[in-house]
Amino acid sequence: MGAIKGIVIAGTHSGVGKTTIALGLMAAFRRRGLRVAPFKVGPDFIDPGHHALAAGCASRNLDGWMLSREYNLESFQRQAAGADLAVVEGVMGLFDGAGGDSEEGSTAQMAKWLDLPVLLVVDAAGLARSAAALVQGFARFDPAVRFAGVCFNNLGSAGHLDYLKAAMAQHTDMPVLGGLLRDERAELPERHLGLVTVDDRPLTEAFLGHLAARLEGAMDLDRLLASVPERPIFPVPETPPVARGAPPVRIGVARDPAFCFYYPDNLDLLSAAGAALVPFSPLNDAALPEALDGIYLGGGYPELHADRLAANERLRRAIRQRSREGMPIYAECGGFMYLCRELRQADGAVYPMCGCFPYGTRMHPRLRRLGYRQVRLTGDTLLGPAGAGLRGHEFHYSDMDDDGTEKSQTVYALSGRNGQIQQSEGHLVHNTLGSYVHLHWGSRPESAAAFVAACRKYKEHDRK
Repeated sequence: MGAIKGIVIAGTHSGVGKTTIALGLMAAFRRRGLRVAPFKVGPDFIDPGHHALAAGCASRNLDGWMLSREYNLESFQRQAAGADLAVVEGVMGLFDGAGGDSEEGSTAQMAKWLDLPVLLVVDAAGLARSAAALVQGFARFDPAVRFAGVCFNNLGSAGHLDYLKAAMAQHTDMPVLGGLLRDERAELPERHLGLVTVDDRPLTEAFLGHLAARLEGAMDLDRLLASVPERPIFPVPETPPVARGAPPVRIGVARDPAFCFYYPDNLDLLSAAGAALVPFSPLNDAALPEALDGIYLGGGYPELHADRLAANERLRRAIRQRSREGMPIYAECGGFMYLCRELRQADGAVYPMCGCFPYGTRMHPRLRRLGYRQVRLTGDTLLGPAGAGLRGHEFHYSDMDDDGTEKSQTVYALSGRNGQIQQSEGHLVHNTLGSYVHLHWGSRPESAAAFVAACRKYKEHDRK
């Protein structure tokens, strides 16, 4: 058994600078020689990619709605083993979760599950003495949440911080661990689905160095580290391969700036079930990797690369042919859009895609769907038998452009937190399954094994 220090970076609301401060802390503590284990609360794909650059290792998603308490704790223990410090970036505001009537899915829930203190980030722009009232409210809202202190962001001056410290000292016991002045050089670029991905614009060493230096100068990192107690880390056995002794099946995984949204756990579960993961690029590769037994296309930004995806006709034809031959193919959100007939941009430009599904997709200027999703399989699929349940998340600016001429079988019954959703989902053609829902297979680890089993069956019996 080992031990680790850990801290949860939470905000009063979205947009207060949690990601900037989390990245800065990861980079600063790493520069001090500490091994940092990064985590992200919630279903986000983009922040963990930036965490990996700052911390030097993969970041894991923790989620109190998609995943069980036991799964979250095991994931934390496994990732934190051998590290000196865990830095957990929260989601939205500290107490915001799946609904207004419970803490489910919130950063506060995860902090309590992990038994870690919270560093509260407050956007101080436009705040003076009222900052103390705001912090006092957060400190008292849930007595079970422990706080390491508060960090103010977007300060107008050093005098502004002195003013806030005086108000805090008079009205709350929350330690003020520092404050950051406004700095446009530290802002992370954004676009319609959030921050720009690490695949499109990796954070440079110079940028990370600037963030680390800012945190070193603006926060009392020694005090922060000293105030955080150690928590025990218990060894968690690795999941044994399902097909022990059998040769692995080869699953092609689309990895490039157009397809970059994957939960690391999904890939690990595939590997543990007996898959050799073979990366390929729909943007750059003229052919699929040799001897594939299945294909996995994750989400991303196909709309930003539609011209190049359309121009790579040879690869699109190869994927369509494998689909028609019955190769197991799983795709979600951006990957699903790529497997449809065409992609229509918001300006009306149309780009041909793979044509595995008899639908087009159309981009819109505003968000079309957002929220957690419970999936119940209504038929036997690559991910398990009828009746099996998984959990995931939906977030996209496109929707299906159905001309009514052809239909595919649908095998998902969807529900959100407030009940069933009347929406056709889980499209199945041949042995190709596509959906807008990003599923976390940690909600049902058997699904990864089912996908590998389908690929093995194809390899041994069905390949033409």
